[in-house]
Amino acid sequence: MKHISSRDNPAVKALARLAGTAGKRGAPVLLDGVHLCQAWLQQYGAPDQAVFDVERLSQPDIAALAAAVPDRDCLALDARLMHSLASVESGQGVAFLVTPPAADLPGAVDENCVLFDRIQDPGNVGTLLRTCAAAGVKRVFLATGTAAAWSPKVLRSGQGAHFALAIHEHVDLAALLPRLRVPLVATALDGAQDLYEGRLPPRCAWVFGHEGQGVAPDLLAAAGLKLRIPHNAGAVESLNVGAAAAICLFEQRRQARAGAA
Repeated sequence: MKHISSRDNPAVKALARLAGTAGKRGAPVLLDGVHLCQAWLQQYGAPDQAVFDVERLSQPDIAALAAAVPDRDCLALDARLMHSLASVESGQGVAFLVTPPAADLPGAVDENCVLFDRIQDPGNVGTLLRTCAAAGVKRVFLATGTAAAWSPKVLRSGQGAHFALAIHEHVDLAALLPRLRVPLVATALDGAQDLYEGRLPPRCAWVFGHEGQGVAPDLLAAAGLKLRIPHNAGAVESLNVGAAAAICLFEQRRQARAGAA
């Protein structure tokens, strides 16, 4: 394992530039922290490169990660250099350089899935990915204008959900609709059915929209089912998109379990 102590080293400069791309389309990304690196190893195997804080290599979790990656693909950086690459103040002393998997767009979609319509806050996107994985959703489609799925803040909020999902980015959602073999279901405030007053489809394509504008009009018009979540409208006008998605997906899951029982 090569030890680097100079910030002028070309490898360090390249990693610093990469850390600033924040998940741009097609670019490699840095997975920062023990949990994300462990999840990558379990799902995809060794990364393109592993970077460690030289002072933490004796810690059991870090040592196990280092042992799982070929020595030629490992770098040990002085603590100050490693700290400069961390996406959070309390860096954990390890980062993996990886190329995010690019899922092929299916010709037909006949499974439960979620469409992200221009959701811009990275924290919301990460929370939604985590919620989808927890609810048993396997495939998500992110419209152009949605925060980059592999950006540092989305990765932190997702807490490993990326590795349980087929993630399609920069999708034209309107062009995706003819591929759907399941109903399109949208959340809306007006002209919508109460979430708890009817049976939900066991499989559908949920669409959750922009934090301020909601679901785009063309997608809303195409939805065969529009739902509203009853809440205390006198206190708040609407729910956060991440909270709304969690309520809907787990109500669908509850109904499916009740029906199976």
